[in-house]
Amino acid sequence: MDTIIQGISNFRGTVFPGQQAVYERLVRDGQQPKALIIACADSRVAPEHITQAGPGELFVCRNAGNIVPPFSEQNGGVSSAIEYAVVALGVRDIVICGHSDCGAMKGLMKPEALAGMPNVAAWLRHSHAASRIVCEAYPAGLDPRDHHRALALENVVVQLNHLRTHPSVAAGLAKGALRLHGWFFEIETGAVLAYCGEKGRFVAVEEADEARLPVAQAPSPRVAAPEIALPLAAE
Repeated sequence: MDTIIQGISNFRGTVFPGQQAVYERLVRDGQQPKALIIACADSRVAPEHITQAGPGELFVCRNAGNIVPPFSEQNGGVSSAIEYAVVALGVRDIVICGHSDCGAMKGLMKPEALAGMPNVAAWLRHSHAASRIVCEAYPAGLDPRDHHRALALENVVVQLNHLRTHPSVAAGLAKGALRLHGWFFEIETGAVLAYCGEKGRFVAVEEADEARLPVAQAPSPRVAAPEIALPLAAE
């Protein structure tokens, strides 16, 4: 706590004076973040630090395993954050960010390690699909490091699928008002991989076309009954 308190002191004495006008504007005009990032609670993965974003630029939700439970009537912090970000704040991009050396994914690989953490074990049931994919769609006998990496990457894709079940997200996608992103942060190298929905794989952001960052799902207005929707859109 001594280090934390010293950090607060440094912020108040050194950092805040130079940014006071920014914070005053954020209070006066309110927050207007353009993106929601759902990341792992791991202390080594800080979305604002990775993206070098300033105050008010990102709406961040963090939890063990960067998990998005499928939508249900049961309220929860992740579901509420998604709904608020899309409906109230009008974010245009949602990012699910996984990472290397993820403890949650290690727990999936060794369920016995979660014997004393029943809440964590229950939470990780939302990642069981990723575990099943790696067990059945990947070669048997994977090296533990490769198994962990594959699991962490597949988990991002599984959570993107869960994200699409949320009504506010489903509506935003149908209107062409949202983009979905799947990212993977390599702690040891600082590299960020982005999931390309068209190619079905992750690519390094540095290797991507700067004019078109790979996205899991690009804005694309879609309705199942265009014969009904088109006349209304023309009005």
